[in-house]
Amino acid sequence: MEPKKNPQADLTKNSGLYFAIGLAVVMFLVWQGLEYKKYDDESMYDFTQQVDDMLDEEVPMTQQLKTPPPPPPPAAPEVIDVVEDEVEIEETIIQDTESNEEDVVVEVDDVVAVEVEVDVDVPFSVIEDVPVFPGCEKEKKKGANALRECFNEQMNKHIRKNFRYPEIAQEMGVQGKVNIRFVIQKDGSIGQVQMRGPDKNLEKEAARIIGLLPKMTPGKQRGRAVRVPFSLPITFRLQ
Repeated sequence: MEPKKNPQADLTKNSGLYFAIGLAVVMFLVWQGLEYKKYDDESMYDFTQQVDDMLDEEVPMTQQLKTPPPPPPPAAPEVIDVVEDEVEIEETIIQDTESNEEDVVVEVDDVVAVEVEVDVDVPFSVIEDVPVFPGCEKEKKKGANALRECFNEQMNKHIRKNFRYPEIAQEMGVQGKVNIRFVIQKDGSIGQVQMRGPDKNLEKEAARIIGLLPKMTPGKQRGRAVRVPFSLPITFRLQ
């Protein structure tokens, strides 16, 4: 009995080639499907701007500004006074301000200069006549340096004599240096007291000490009494 199958019709002979071709076709179709893009039809949209027609609105006409008419010219006088040539008219004489030979020239030596007093502050270190502290009058004969030394010595004695440490500052343990500045006025009194220190109580005590200073002989510059500022420190130190 002969077999019915044809040996030449072997379906598995080229199966690998067919599988590769089929796989390639399927991948191509998948790639085309992923890359496919669809765009909207532009004819469905109106790209023109929808602008409202504003020309239908009524636009008021600009009114022409009317300027007021110019004022009328002044009326001419009804009666005109005619002045005859024989009538004398007084003329206004303008005096000449320039000097002439008849003017008297004042000599320069005859002019009196008026001095205007100006209040100035002359420092204690450069003043010609030092302010004299009460008790230093005998040092005048020795010169300005002796007066300055006596002034400083008497000032230190005054501070030591009237010095009192504030109790509240002692309790708080406050100590430090208070810088004092005051002015010896032209009449010898003390004024314009200024101070700076670490505590208000110490400043108050320093101002009290300066307020007890006696009236002094004022300092002089070129023979005229002037104001003399003076500064000194007062040290508060707990024992």
